[in-house]
Amino acid sequence: MKRIANALSRLLVLPLAVLPLSAMAQQQQQPALNMANTAWMLTSTALVLFMTIPGLALFYAGLVRTKNVLSVLMQCFAITCLVSVLWLVYAYSLSFSAGPFNAGIGGLGQAFLSGVGVDTLKGEIPETV
Repeated sequence: MKRIANALSRLLVLPLAVLPLSAMAQQQQQPALNMANTAWMLTSTALVLFMTIPGLALFYAGLVRTKNVLSVLMQCFAITCLVSVLWLVYAYSLSFSAGPFNAGIGGLGQAFLSGVGVDTLKGEIPETV
């Protein structure tokens, strides 16, 4: 009985050992644009932004007097807007593109997200290559 159980377990384990090989064979294919992954990245980015604005604003509002809370909330909102625009204009390019200072700072070749499109994929998400 024990021998039959060992033989059966070996037969059941063999297909499970081959599954990672088939998954790696499928992974070697050229990546294509996946709309669901792109939508999730945009959604998660918006969720983080909507979580950060009130979180930081309320934190800093707790550090000032009551009469200055509205001023601090508006300053946090304005700073978030300014940083978002600066990221679009040139910080993305300095962070993710190749440039003269490749060790830490890239070039401005991707300023205003130029070159980011459906045909430029990194994995399954549009991004500069």
